[in-house]
Amino acid sequence: MRLYGAGENVTKDPDKHPSHVIQYLPMEQNPVIQVFLLDDHEIVRRGVRELLESEPDIEVVGEASTAAEAIQRIPAVRPHVAVLDVRLPDGSGVEVCREVRSQLPGLACLMLTSFSDDDALFEAIMAGASGYVLKQIRGNDLIAGIRRVARGESLLDPTVTAKVLHRLRNPSEEDERLAKLTPQERRILDLIAEGATNRQIGTELHLAEKTVKNYVSNMLMKLGMSRRTEAAVFAVKAGVGRAS
Repeated sequence: MRLYGAGENVTKDPDKHPSHVIQYLPMEQNPVIQVFLLDDHEIVRRGVRELLESEPDIEVVGEASTAAEAIQRIPAVRPHVAVLDVRLPDGSGVEVCREVRSQLPGLACLMLTSFSDDDALFEAIMAGASGYVLKQIRGNDLIAGIRRVARGESLLDPTVTAKVLHRLRNPSEEDERLAKLTPQERRILDLIAEGATNRQIGTELHLAEKTVKNYVSNMLMKLGMSRRTEAAVFAVKAGVGRAS
């Protein structure tokens, strides 16, 4: 994974890069690692900020307490690393990771959680996260982890990655649920599998964002799921998608 620095000189050649994708100068030209923090507990954010800012090569450039705030603020400050709480009052850090990386492909997302959850870990990997650590992690280990993902390394255990690949290559018998979906719901599921947001789906299918949200809710109910990330994983395992 290539990493981009958060300098002011942004590449704006529309022939080379989509308008929604932000490109930066290489990080070597800005050696300070810029970090964004997302956690719904202020005391956690304050503690992590103080820990990170005690390091000369790390700077906290922004923070948020909700998924909505993070999705709005992260593209504005363009950090190198986003430390994201997995569970939030209005969504999940996994959804934030997928959304902001669609605009900042070079962003390294480090997921922070209070407990180990195989499903959440699987979803984080599918969203493009660079690492997944428990909040019980030692301060020095968190700092080291941020430096590693900023360099483009992964904090994911190879055995965990192997488990994810095994799940992808050995889908369970869930295909019958696809028959319950309407053609429009299938198209929306295809786009969710590709990582599209509701807004992007609306643009693709010429639908209002609210209409897409209603379609997604109905689709999840038919699939027996509660989160769109579950549907995305199901779709990939089932082999659906326009490229399939």
